[in-house]
Amino acid sequence: MEKSDLIPVSEPWLDGREESAVLEALRSGRLSGAGMFVERFEKEWAEVCGRRFGIAVSSGTAAIETAFFAMNLPAGSEVIMPDFCMIACLAAVVRNRLVPVLVDADPETWCMDVSQIESKITPRTSAILAVHTYGHPVDMTAVEKLARAHGLRIVEDAAEAHGAEWEGRRCGGFGDVSTFSFYGNKIVTCGEGGIVVCDDDGIAERCRQYRELGFSPDDRFRHHILGQSFRLTNLQAAIGCAQIAKLPEALARKEKMARLYGALLSGIDDLQLPARPSRGKNVHWVYGVVPGDTHRISVAEARQKLLKLGVDTRPFFVGIHEQPVAASMGLVFQGSFPVTERLSRRGFYLPSGVAITEQQIHRVADAMKRVLG
Repeated sequence: MEKSDLIPVSEPWLDGREESAVLEALRSGRLSGAGMFVERFEKEWAEVCGRRFGIAVSSGTAAIETAFFAMNLPAGSEVIMPDFCMIACLAAVVRNRLVPVLVDADPETWCMDVSQIESKITPRTSAILAVHTYGHPVDMTAVEKLARAHGLRIVEDAAEAHGAEWEGRRCGGFGDVSTFSFYGNKIVTCGEGGIVVCDDDGIAERCRQYRELGFSPDDRFRHHILGQSFRLTNLQAAIGCAQIAKLPEALARKEKMARLYGALLSGIDDLQLPARPSRGKNVHWVYGVVPGDTHRISVAEARQKLLKLGVDTRPFFVGIHEQPVAASMGLVFQGSFPVTERLSRRGFYLPSGVAITEQQIHRVADAMKRVLG
C-alpha cells in the first residue's frame, strides 16, 4: 500500500485565503516577529476568547511556559494538573521551578477528574492547570469555585480546544491566563505557533518581555529577566488570520464528523466514544476511541490492523506519572492513576482532520468494524 493511499489522522485545511495572506506578508517586507499580521492575529484570537490581550508565540509549548513565567508563582510551590496530558504541560511547570501534583483522568471526559482536586490542595499549592483534553472542556465551574475558595490561580491550557465551550463561555476565557497551540494538526493552524491570552496588563507585559529575550521597553539591552526567543513570525500569523476567518466552518465540519463517526461506530460492542457534554461543547479536535477489555486486543495490534486497511491512527497520551523523563528528574507522584493508565493502554484516535470527507469516515468506520466488530 502506498503512503498516499492512507487516510491521514489530520491534514492542513488550506486554500487560496492563506496563500493570499502569506503573499501580502512577503510583499510587506516584514517577515519575522513584527508586522501587521502578528498584531491582527493577536487581536482577533483574543476576541475569539473574549480576552483583552493576546501575545503570539512560536508554539503551544512556548505559550504555556510563557504563561507560567508571567504568573510569577512562588518557586517550589505546587501546581495541580492532569496526569493524562501532553508532556508540554509538565515541562512548563518544572521549567518554572514549580512542583507538579497529578490528578487522575475522568473516565468519561478524559479531562482531569475535578472531584479529586480538593484532596490534592495543600498550603504549598499555588495554582491549578486545567487542560481541555482532545477538545473536551474541563468542568471550569468547579475549577473556578475551588480556586476562589482556596486563593489559587488558574492556568487554562486550551491548546486542543479551539472554539470549545463550557456553560456558554469559550474555552480560553477562563482563569488568570490561557494558552493555545496552532500546530499543523490543530483546528486553527499557523503551521506552528501559539498564543497566550489574558485580561491583566501586567501578565501581558511579562509575556511580551519573556518571548523577546527579556528586552526592556525603555533600555533594550539592559535585561532584568532571562527570556526566550519565542516570537511568532509575520508569515505564520498571516496563515493564522486566514484560518481564524474559517473557524465557524471548521467547527461545523468537526461537529458533522463527530456525529457521523458516532452513528457509524455505535454498533461496535464495548467501544467507548468521545463524550458529548450537556453543559459544554466538545469540538473533537481528535476523535478518540477506547476499546473495552472484552476485545482483548492491544492498541498496537488494533492500529497495525487498521494500518493494513489503509487507516492511519495515533495512540493516546502516556500518563505523566509513567514518563521516563519524570523518573529521571526524581519526580515522585502520590496516589494511583488507574483511569489514565487504562486510557494510555487502550485508547487511540482516528483520522479527524477538518479536511476529512464523509467517504473517508465511512472507510474508517468499516475498517473499525472489521478489526473490532
